[in-house]
Amino acid sequence: MKTETALSGCRSAAEAVVTQYGRDPGFLIPMLQDLQRDLGYLPAEAMSVVAELLNVPLSQCYSVATFYTSLSLVPRGRHVITVCLGTVCYLKGGRDISESIQHLLKVGPGGTTEDRLFTFQPVNCLGACALAPVMVVDGEYFDKVKLRQVPDIVAKYAGGQQPERGGG
Repeated sequence: MKTETALSGCRSAAEAVVTQYGRDPGFLIPMLQDLQRDLGYLPAEAMSVVAELLNVPLSQCYSVATFYTSLSLVPRGRHVITVCLGTVCYLKGGRDISESIQHLLKVGPGGTTEDRLFTFQPVNCLGACALAPVMVVDGEYFDKVKLRQVPDIVAKYAGGQQPERGGG
């Protein structure tokens, strides 16, 4: 019974979003963004409904959803931690910061903690090389992060406090 309710919720959420955009496939990206906002992620059932209502291949929906890192096919944590692993950030300690976060949270890249408090999402570039290494939590940038700061940043988000920014 619970599964039927979940499927029904996915269907109605997908129908509402697709209708809002006039069933125009040209708005697939904002449709998926809105659907994720409403459901917390993009469940397979919702993706199937979107493809069906737009009369596009399901693979097209998945292609968009897997291309953009802001979209997720699995539930994410309450806080999303992003670490830049681009060349400059990597050379200035991004790899060590990434490994520290994985150790602290006990998750791999793209993983979510069991309590769904954190999702760790390393990326290839944040376009902030002058601030390297860069760590982002829920859209808040921490620049010139030192390895010793990582546990405090994570702990403060776990406790609901806002940590100081900048590695100075």
